Order: sequence, then C-alpha cells, then structure tokens
Amino acid sequence: MAEKKSLGRAFRLAFPKTIPVLTGFLVLGVAYGLLMSSRGYGPFWSLLFGATAFCGSMQFVAVTFLTGVFQPFQVFLMTLMVNARHLFYGLSMLQKYKGAGKFKFFLIFLMCDETFAINSSVEVPEGVDKKDFYFAVSVYDYSYWLISSFLGGVIGNFFTINTTGLDFALTALFVVLFIEQLKTRKNAVSGIIGIGAASLALLLFGADRFVIPAMGIILLVLLVCSKPIERLDTTHEKGNFEK
Repeated sequence: MAEKKSLGRAFRLAFPKTIPVLTGFLVLGVAYGLLMSSRGYGPFWSLLFGATAFCGSMQFVAVTFLTGVFQPFQVFLMTLMVNARHLFYGLSMLQKYKGAGKFKFFLIFLMCDETFAINSSVEVPEGVDKKDFYFAVSVYDYSYWLISSFLGGVIGNFFTINTTGLDFALTALFVVLFIEQLKTRKNAVSGIIGIGAASLALLLFGADRFVIPAMGIILLVLLVCSKPIERLDTTHEKGNFEK
C-alpha cells in the first residue's frame, strides 16, 4: 500500500515537470502521424510504430524507408547513426537508475531525448522515491508521444495537409531544449564542447557521417577533462545564481 502511495505521489509531482514535453510532443507527434498518413499508413500504424520503436527522430527518418525498397543494412546503419546518442545517455544515467529494480527495463526502453533532459537534471521532491519519479516522467513522455502520433494519424485521415517541412519540427524541439538547458543547468561548458565537437566532425566527415564521430569526440573530451569541466560548470552556475 505504501509503495502504491509513493508511486501515485510521484506521478502527481512529475506531471508539471513534463508539461513542456507535452506541448512539444503535441506538435511533433501530430506531425509524425500526418507524415505517416500522407504515405498511406493509418493512425494505428503510427501508434504501433511509436509503441514498439519509440525513437522519434528515427521514426521520422523511417517514414522514407517504409515507402521505398527495403535495404536492411542501410536501415541498420542509419538507425545506429541517428540513435547513437542513446548510448551516451545510458552511460550517464547508470548511477541515477541504479537500484531501479522492476522499473529498470521500462526506464531503459522509455528513454528519449526529452526524458533524459528531465531525469538527468531534475531535483526529485522530498518524500518521493527517485526510481518512482523517474518512472513517472518516462511514462508521461511515452504516453504523450503515442497519443499525439495517433491523433496526427486521425487528423490525416480526414484532412489533406501539405506535410512539407513538418519533419523539421523535431530539429526545432532539440534546439529549444538545448537552449533551455544552457539557461537553467550547470552545463554551459559542456554545451560549448558539444557544439564544438559537432562542428569539427561536420567539417571533417560531412553532413551524412558526422554524428558518431561527434559523439566519440564529446565522450573523449568529457572523459579526459571531466574534473576541469565540472569546476567550470559549477562556477558558471554560481555566477547565474548570484545574478
């Protein structure tokens, strides 16, 4: 009984933290559902794909694969490149998700950019078990995506909409999340490193192959310079607090 109360409290307190994701996913998920509908896939396909794959950026890319010649190796390679960042998300969340018990599998499967952004930085309210709170955030974000994707598919069945440019909505959300993290978290230096590594990899490897090298550069810099970066980020946070 006490465990159920703790989980219920976690869901109540986690909801306000996920409202920005709800608003973003309403746009992104609907856009994804519309894209699927424009390619002949109804709302239930959008729902099923989101429920089983749950990788927003790759789902947008996969719309093209679904309507073209099936090329398994190309799909595998593209999926690896687009979602390679999740390897780094997982490594950085090992300590936070330690001891998650029965929630461990779900926390791993439900990880996405937005969930990582919240769970990696949020201050868990007092009196709430951390694993319950992380699970609540993950479930909310997952639900938002499924509902909005299904809604987009339904809308696409009734209205003919020009979907040109809708896939850019995902990029726009990433930019907004990145800016918000720079403003609110002690990660300004880390953000600059990310921009620098991505720019360098883009110049060296080109737009089609820079994702994995950029991740490698970021990981290397963070491993080698972790303590100086932490000190700089802490100094930046104190400066923002004093202002």
